[in-house]
Amino acid sequence: MLQFNEIEPNVDLVEVDGRRFYLVGTAHVSDASARLVERVIRDVRPDTVCVELCDSRYETITNPERWKETDLYSVIRSGRAYVLMAQLALAAYQRKLAEEFRIRPGEEMHRAIAAAKEVGAEIALVDREIRTTLKRAWARAGFFSLLRMAWSALLGVFAAEKISAEEIEKLKGSDELTLMLEEFSGALPGVKEALIDERDRYLAAKIRQAPGQTVVAVVGAGHVPGIRRCFDQPIDIAELETLPPPRRGLRLLGWAVPLALFLLVAAGFVFSGRETGEQMILAWVLANGVAAAAGTLLALAHPLTILAAFLAAPLTSLNPTIAAGWVCGLVEAWVRKPRVRDLERVAEDLSSVTGIWRNRVTRILLVVVLANLGSSIGTVVGVGWILSLFGKGAT
Repeated sequence: MLQFNEIEPNVDLVEVDGRRFYLVGTAHVSDASARLVERVIRDVRPDTVCVELCDSRYETITNPERWKETDLYSVIRSGRAYVLMAQLALAAYQRKLAEEFRIRPGEEMHRAIAAAKEVGAEIALVDREIRTTLKRAWARAGFFSLLRMAWSALLGVFAAEKISAEEIEKLKGSDELTLMLEEFSGALPGVKEALIDERDRYLAAKIRQAPGQTVVAVVGAGHVPGIRRCFDQPIDIAELETLPPPRRGLRLLGWAVPLALFLLVAAGFVFSGRETGEQMILAWVLANGVAAAAGTLLALAHPLTILAAFLAAPLTSLNPTIAAGWVCGLVEAWVRKPRVRDLERVAEDLSSVTGIWRNRVTRILLVVVLANLGSSIGTVVGVGWILSLFGKGAT
């Protein structure tokens, strides 16, 4: 087993086959971490600097104006609205902490990139693509785990609790990190596997693959224990990058519901008469349409979007390949096109409840979520309503 030597607090060194790897553990909103990263790179002058970033997050850091180029239409059509919301929520939380400590989110990554260029080192992006990580976490999580994670994210964005600079630095200590990871593992074991354990292995493998005799790797301190454990283990990177297949049970259920409803309504016409069959159809339309419209109304959507929700939900609920929220999001984006200032203020507006509704970008995403939620509730209510009508007609 490889031996990591701590040459100074939060800096480990391991030598493998004549190569030297410096592992620098950081806190993402710590000025001390940023200064440590900068100093280590200048002192070591490595051939390669590895940073805990994927292509999309590297683009966010090096091209902060990219929000102005966001194509919301393609995001909604491709079903990536939830992924975008998760990214925005994380950005808002980091921004909140960064404003409290007067440091840019990911400042240590900014300085690592700048210092690498200064010493002529190659920059290696060693983290897994964030969309892959989120999709694998989604696939491993149960429904209630996802609800708990969403609730925790909301609390993280809006909570008024303060955290001191000393507490931020303490988070880089192994004892505190071990305790945090054990708590996270117990609460959301499937999600923890994708967000932390898999990425520990991925980071370790990519750092080992980095070119050059001397490598400095800048990673969040929470990943350091895992990277150390699996640094010399065989790791299948291709498997860790594989997107999970759609859940077969959910796909079958998606088609089973409309088929069952069709048979139920047909049985209503045959056994209970035309009037009962027509009442079943009306019940389905009203339950889905009203619930989806109520969701978009709660999002303060445009009247045309609310109308689109009422008309689309009864049909999209019968087609698992199309979601009511997608239709409503596209309509809202068409009638209330996001302005440049909306794109510029996304992270800032996400830090308050009123800001989410005021910003056209986040409100469009909110329309997608609440329309889908309303349509799901409407489907449950509609099925129950139809069953009750069939029971009455049969008697």
